[in-house]
Amino acid sequence: MAAVAQCVRGALRPRYPLLSFSLRTSPRLLCVATQQKNTGQNLEEDQSQSQNEQKGEPSSPEKMLTEEKAKLEEQLKEVTDKYKRALADAENVRQRSQKLVEEAKLYGIQSFCKDLLEVADILEKATESVPKEEIKDENPHLKSLYEGLVMTEVQIQKVFKKHGLLRLNPVGAKFDPYEHEALFHAPMEGKEPGTIALVSKIGYKLHGRTLRPALVGVVKDA
Repeated sequence: MAAVAQCVRGALRPRYPLLSFSLRTSPRLLCVATQQKNTGQNLEEDQSQSQNEQKGEPSSPEKMLTEEKAKLEEQLKEVTDKYKRALADAENVRQRSQKLVEEAKLYGIQSFCKDLLEVADILEKATESVPKEEIKDENPHLKSLYEGLVMTEVQIQKVFKKHGLLRLNPVGAKFDPYEHEALFHAPMEGKEPGTIALVSKIGYKLHGRTLRPALVGVVKDA
């Protein structure tokens, strides 16, 4: 310690004679100052370390808030997913309901049309039963009656077409089980097997849906 005090006094003597004198007279003062300085540095290091630990590890309230935030975010996500699914289900229900309403508008007259088809069949049979050679000016009553039946048949077909009801007269077409009903199968020369050779009763379709299949005879292999 004496050697250290002597070195310090030698270094400070040229510039600070008073400080050198006080160090010479009180060597213990230097030791006390040095110890206090070291103690202050240690306190600063301890405080700095404590602050770093506080920054690195969140306190208990902060940890609770973080956990609560995570729970709320998870709940929000679940509620959002349920809301989106509910919207999708509601949209599907709306579309199905709209489709049912449109189909009801299109096919609501289906039953009525079936009843009118019988009237159209009777008119068709009536016009076909009149002998063409008898329709002359010499038979004005028969001619007028025949022309009236033809006009009525033409008009009723116009009404059918207006409401989406179309005739199916598939002579020569390929047999389609969704549109035709086979009454018999028979071989016929010059006819391709699977085609329709005879139509016994005209069929009808309502807006593309078969309302009444056509009754037909189908060609088969000989």
